[in-house]
Amino acid sequence: MRTGFKARRLTAVVGVAAAVFAGLPLAATASGSTTDAQAAPEAKVIPLQVTGPAASRFNLVVMGDGYTAAELPKFREQVDKHLNILWSIEPFKSYRNYLNVYAIEIPSPQSGVDCDPDLTSPKVDTPLSMGFWGGCNAGSVQRLLTVSSGAAASYADLVAGTTSTNRQILAIGNSDTYGGAGGSYATASGGNALSALITPHELGHSLGGLQDEYDYYARGDRGEPYVGPEPSSIHHTLLTEQQMLAEQKKWWRWLGDDSESGGKIGRFEAGQYAGSGIWRPSKHSMMKVLGYYFDQVSRERMTQRISSRATLFQASTPAGTVAGDQVVWLQTLHPASHELDVSWTLDGIELETSNARSLDLGTLDLAPGAHTLTAKIVDPTDFVRDPAVRASSALTATRTWTVDTSKSALAPAPAGEAVPAATAADAPAFTTSTATDHPVNADEVVYVETTQSDTDQPGVSWQLDGADVPNPGNDRDFDLSALNLTSRHTLTATVGTSTLSWTVDGVQAEVASTLSKPLLTVQKPTGPEYVYNDAFTMKLAATDDSPGYVVPEFRVDGDGWYNYYGWPTDANAPFKFTAEGTEIDQLVYGKLGVPRVVPWDDVPSGYGRHQVEYRAIDASGNIGDARRFAVTLLRPAPACTTTITGVRNGPLTVANGVTCLKNATINGPVSVGAGASLVATDTKISGPVRGVRAAQVHLLRTTVNGPVSLEAITGAAVVVGSTVSGPVSVTGARTAEPVVLAGNTVNGPLACSGNAAAPSNLQAPNKVAGPRSGQCARL
Repeated sequence: MRTGFKARRLTAVVGVAAAVFAGLPLAATASGSTTDAQAAPEAKVIPLQVTGPAASRFNLVVMGDGYTAAELPKFREQVDKHLNILWSIEPFKSYRNYLNVYAIEIPSPQSGVDCDPDLTSPKVDTPLSMGFWGGCNAGSVQRLLTVSSGAAASYADLVAGTTSTNRQILAIGNSDTYGGAGGSYATASGGNALSALITPHELGHSLGGLQDEYDYYARGDRGEPYVGPEPSSIHHTLLTEQQMLAEQKKWWRWLGDDSESGGKIGRFEAGQYAGSGIWRPSKHSMMKVLGYYFDQVSRERMTQRISSRATLFQASTPAGTVAGDQVVWLQTLHPASHELDVSWTLDGIELETSNARSLDLGTLDLAPGAHTLTAKIVDPTDFVRDPAVRASSALTATRTWTVDTSKSALAPAPAGEAVPAATAADAPAFTTSTATDHPVNADEVVYVETTQSDTDQPGVSWQLDGADVPNPGNDRDFDLSALNLTSRHTLTATVGTSTLSWTVDGVQAEVASTLSKPLLTVQKPTGPEYVYNDAFTMKLAATDDSPGYVVPEFRVDGDGWYNYYGWPTDANAPFKFTAEGTEIDQLVYGKLGVPRVVPWDDVPSGYGRHQVEYRAIDASGNIGDARRFAVTLLRPAPACTTTITGVRNGPLTVANGVTCLKNATINGPVSVGAGASLVATDTKISGPVRGVRAAQVHLLRTTVNGPVSLEAITGAAVVVGSTVSGPVSVTGARTAEPVVLAGNTVNGPLACSGNAAAPSNLQAPNKVAGPRSGQCARL
């Protein structure tokens, strides 16, 4: 710090104090929702996240429609869920600090929205006139949820400093029906299980200019083949991969990368409502299937668009002429995931400044005369590969000053005059920072900005749990990721006598899975393994030690992470996996293995072995370690023609059809004749079980007090999780798939021979008291 001068000129950089926005009631006139003669409902602006002046930020304005005054707590809860899911998705996660977020609470005279769920449903008196079917238009589609744009704009204007050019309107409707829209504003229903996933998808449209990757427009009707020229859409093409590479067009820079939404970046047919003849980059990005992330192509565009709505130079030494001994400074935006690069050049020569946000010209020993000083801010994010995007004003900005060495910023005191003592107003202080009212995650880049001086750059020191932590170069940003923190910590920044503190949340969210009852459970060091026949359900419950909605996710076989939302028809129901998926409103959900999105998707069935991983993302942004389990899905047993429960005394002969034993007790031998089938589940059989040329025999979690002999089975033989007190013999089976003998306890020998394929234990070994022989020697 320099001393001995008459004055230090301090420039305070104005920050936005959240206290200014106290949620005071405001009135508005909303066209389209009420008549001109009526007073619009009283509205309240609630600042949810304010990171800077509205004029230099991208402003997300979230308003509700169809929520009565008594239902506004439900609106707040739904907004919290929508936002926390949004913050879990890149690039919103990394660029959260570029956004201000405001909620507008508008009590509605009536509850609900128009034409929900169909055209015969009543219209509702609401401030935004929100309605399905594109505003109750029979020529539209049911899921198109629209509002009065005039009313929405009028309410958004209540947020001071926001304009149509620096804000995005998101209107959430009080409905459990699936629906939304993009465009000049985005909409989403608030209560549907998938509603919070509609929000980022629709922002992809309205903010990113992205197109739908659907192969249909009206659900259930596959789109016609694409006819037309090369699409203008950045994520649709007619080019082959070879042509993209050769011509350096479309997503050629991303080809072959692992897609953030699953699979590889490549060329996948269908999109933009066409069923064929047009190609997209990924199997199932967010613009095709709600629940997955943006792929890299869409993420690059969203990064550009979010950045373009903010200003890289947040403040600086005023442009113009500066003195030869002046400290020139600047302040940047602050991504939550990384620092922006700042470089300084003097007369075209780059200086060694270690990414510093200020430059003391007095240390450069400048030659007399005029010089040109330029500062350049570049966002180095690896979300962008296109040099043109990187060089655009969204990610690169420069500012230039003329340096006049004949001028001095250091005004000396006149001879004989004492230098006045520094006043409190001269003391450096913080002007803005990462919010301190909630925890930051353990990988976040925390930032501060301070008052500035033409003669000195106030130094910021950082402490973690009271111990100094070095932070050379750019001391305005502190990257927590290098510290590999766990548990909770306190981070403190100090400038002069001012301090700021943050709670660092290094505690991962907890996520527990609850599965439907399996046929078999095997505990292994790599995680549990389960066997099911035909279907199973999974419920994920995520919790954290900090407030806010916790986002659970899962993925299958290393595919893209998929948001766990319950079940499409019920957010509280578990997610159901089946081999072919479940069709709901002409879309397919829960297909195990390679996903099926629409009924006409031609993909392999989901039977067989799969890996399922699941994790949670807390409100601070920490991504928890994934847990995993393996699951083997067997083909279903045949449908029952006869069902036996309870106790049956004496022999049981199955001569035809399918006999099912469910929680039964059979006191006697069981025989299954040619062409007949037996399915025993959770049953106790006191006697031998024999099947000769039977169609199918399934012994599932069943106890047999006697031998089991299966001879020349023609359809399927499955013995899983059962206990047999006696020998087990499987011979001459001619089944299409291998006989399954998995996780059983056999108190006797196990012998297999002459089967079309060697029996399988599904990687779940059997406990066998006697010798194992033939095709079962390793089971």
